[in-house]
Formats: sequence, structure tokens, C-alpha cells
Amino acid sequence: MISTRTKRVFGTMGVLAFLMGCGPNHIQGFTPRHRIHKPGEYAAGKADARPTTGSLFSEANGGLLQDTRAQRVGDIVIIRIDEQSDARGNATTKLTRDNKKSLGVENLAGLVPAIKRLSPDMDPAKLLALASASEFSGDGATARKGALTGNISVRVKDTMPNGDLYLEGTKVVLINNEEYHLYVSGLVRPADVGQDNSVSSSRVADAQIEFTGRGDIAEQQDRGWLAKLLDKINPF
Repeated sequence: MISTRTKRVFGTMGVLAFLMGCGPNHIQGFTPRHRIHKPGEYAAGKADARPTTGSLFSEANGGLLQDTRAQRVGDIVIIRIDEQSDARGNATTKLTRDNKKSLGVENLAGLVPAIKRLSPDMDPAKLLALASASEFSGDGATARKGALTGNISVRVKDTMPNGDLYLEGTKVVLINNEEYHLYVSGLVRPADVGQDNSVSSSRVADAQIEFTGRGDIAEQQDRGWLAKLLDKINPF
């Protein structure tokens, strides 16, 4: 039979082993993050990507001496974002118009001489005169400038009938309580993809580049719901 002292020794060793297996203590409750990633479509996973009879290679996998640049669905391409926008516009308008008309009546059934006797300073040649003048001047200017630089790795989501590649990808960066989202999609020609498997954003057709953020900083820059409501109902 096992003595009481032996039981205590084994019990103490078991408690120590349990505490050592729990790992280090955290300042707050810690839950390991587990991401469920959906692989999506890959050219190698399609039924028609199998090697033909008598062949060791298929169109879905590159050969030993083939170019390693992205060409198939699922391949990764690096997009170098370098967007610079600078738009300016100026407009100036100046209009001037001067119009004068006069009508003189020398003798109107003896009425003009009678009026002239009452008003010697009156000139019959300018009995009726009309003058109008208008002037308009306007000046306006508009300017807008923005810049966005960075790199993002995206996947080939589809291939077009002419061989162009449709790219799409998202990058999420979390810094303290601020979250940044970078989204890029568009079409590129395989010939525009460089030897380092990268392409400039200026080479992306039908491009959609979105850089947004949310968190403490974004909330401080946003107006409250009451201020927005007052702006909508304000008639002035």
C-alpha cells in the first residue's frame, strides 16, 4: 500500500505540473485568435486542370523552366500603389453692357412749344430718353490634391478570355484601437507584371482602391447624429 507521505509527494508534483502547463500569466484575459480562412478557387483545383493522358504537367502548374510570374487563378501578385492626384481649375467671367436710346419730338400739336414756355431749359430733342447699363464680373477657383502609397499582395481571382488577370485583395492593419482597411481590385495584363511579380497601380485597369479606417480617431473626426440631423433639417 502507498503511504500517506507518498501520496502527498505525488499530489504536489501533479499540481506543479498543472501550473507549469498553464503557461505565463497575462495582464488580462487572453484568448488565442484562430482565423478560419477560406482558400477560394485555385487553377490546380479545377477538374480540367489534370494532366492530359501521357503527360506529366498541366496548365494549372508551372513547369520547371517556366516563368514564375502570376498567370493562373490563385497566384499572388504584389501591387505597388503610387497614386498622385492634383487637379486645379480657374474660371473668370466679365460682362459689360451699355445701351442708350433717345426720342426727340420737335412739335407735337403745339404741346411742345407750350411746355417749352413753361420750362425754358427743356430740350425738345431729348424729350424722351432711355438709358440702361449692366455689368457682371465673376471669378472662381477649385483645387484638390491627394496621395496614397503602399504595397499590397493580392490574388488572381479570375482570368479573362483575352488572358488578362482580375486581381482582388484586402489588407487589414490593427494599431491599438484603430483599424485600417486597404482594398484593391482591377485588371492587369500578364505582360505588365514584372520579374519580381509586382505591378504598378497605374497599370491596373478598372481599378478600385479604397483606404478606410475606423476606431477612436475616426470617431473623433465624425459628427454626432444630432448635428447631422440638424444640418439636414436646417433650411438655411
